[in-house]
Amino acid sequence: QLQASGGGLVQAGGSLRLSCAATGRTFSNVGMGWFRQAPGKERETVAAINWSGTYRYYSDSVKGRFTVSRDNAKNTVHLQMNSLKPEDTAVYYCAAAPGRWVVGRTKPQDYDYWGQGTLVTVSS
Repeated sequence: QLQASGGGLVQAGGSLRLSCAATGRTFSNVGMGWFRQAPGKERETVAAINWSGTYRYYSDSVKGRFTVSRDNAKNTVHLQMNSLKPEDTAVYYCAAAPGRWVVGRTKPQDYDYWGQGTLVTVSS
């Protein structure tokens, strides 16, 4: 099971750190992704990281502001979000890829194991 946490209300320009904790099975040998879905919009990929942490993908909208990382010993993945903007407001989800690698896996449908989301609200 995957559970995202760390969401909340923050002012524009602020920071939040999301965590994705895995229980019941190990996710240390698969790629992981972070996604978000704003009201009335489709779910989009925000960031992804391969199983060892040596490759990271970021969408253009968050590149330079967000950082994805993982701690395989703790079976967790993090998303550090800096310089937040009102348009970052969304429910954020983490999900596991079906394999180790995330190269080319830039769409939500490329991930097959999803956790509950956490709401991030950025006020202007």
